[in-house]
Formats: sequence, C-alpha cells, structure tokens
Amino acid sequence: MKTKADKRAEAKAAKARAQAIQKRRQALAGAGAAVFVLALVVGLIVWVNHSSSRPSASTASAAASPSAAQPSATFPPVPAGADPALSTKPTVTAGTGNLTKLTTTTLIQGTGAPVRSGQTIAVNYVGATYADGKEFDSSWSRSEAFSFPIGAGRVIEGWDQGLIGVKVGSRVQLDIPADMAYGDNPSGGQPPGALRFIVDVLSAS
Repeated sequence: MKTKADKRAEAKAAKARAQAIQKRRQALAGAGAAVFVLALVVGLIVWVNHSSSRPSASTASAAASPSAAQPSATFPPVPAGADPALSTKPTVTAGTGNLTKLTTTTLIQGTGAPVRSGQTIAVNYVGATYADGKEFDSSWSRSEAFSFPIGAGRVIEGWDQGLIGVKVGSRVQLDIPADMAYGDNPSGGQPPGALRFIVDVLSAS
C-alpha cells in the first residue's frame, strides 16, 4: 500500500505536471498572438504600399478625360466670319479732357445683326478708368464671356445705351461719363468717375 507520503509526492508531481502543461499552453498562446500581430502588421504595410502605387479616383478620372483639366469650350467664342482680331485681348488707353457725354466708337465693324433692346447679348470686355487707362475689370482674365439682357437695367446705363445698334462681331470703345457709370463716389468697390470700356459683341439673341 501507498503511504501518505507517497500519495503526497504523487499529488505534488501531478500538480507540477499540470503547472508545466499550463505554462506551455500560455507560451504557445503568446507565440501565436505575436505571430498574428506580426502577420497583421506585414499585411497592413503591403496593403498601404499597394494602395499608394495606384492612381486615385480623381487622378484616374482626370487622365481619362482631358476636359477635366481644361475648359471644353474655346475661348474666346468669336463669331464665324468675324475679324480674327477679336481673339486677342485689346489694350485700353487713357482718355483726354473732361468726359460728359456717352460716346461709342467702332474699332472693328462686325457683319452681324445690330443689337436690339431686350436681347441677351454675350460680350468680351476690358474696363479701365478714363483718366489714366488703368484696368479694373476684364472678362479676358476669367476666360469667360459675359452675358446679360440689354436694356433691362442689369448693367450700367452706359452699356445699356451704348451697345444698342452695335453689330454682332464688332469691337467698340465705350467712353462713359460718371453719371452713366458708377458715379463719382460709388460704394461697393466700383471705380469712380468716367470709364472707358472696349467691348467685343459676340452674339445677340
């Protein structure tokens, strides 16, 4: 028969074996977790590198469509048969003397129909102060023609009156006194005093 001492020794040995088995399991679990984390990190690095090597959706779209980077419409939209000079931005010079009367001077005569009040017209223009010829506004700087209903009070009076009767395809110089422009003391950042515009009439409908 086994003595109490033998039984205690066997129990102690069994407990030691159980502890050893538990330690091996913990070690294996820790190693497995480390391997999993390492695999996760490596996979993430590979995915990031793969993603960075591909063009983004916006880049791919721009490459597939040149119009995404450049306007599709040709600027300026010069009427068919019009003087090629309308494709070039004009230079505005200063006026002389005290301007008191609206004056329309034809620089290039168009061959289209005359502009009528109530029509919507498209124009290119350069605006400058009359006294020194300093440019303050231009459709050319935006690469976009300006459209508006003429005679409806949507623009300054000098435009509403000075462009009536101008033929489509023409380039005209408008010398506009202050009272038909923005006045001598305008608010909102408009230029004061008399103004000079060079306007290309591109269409009227």
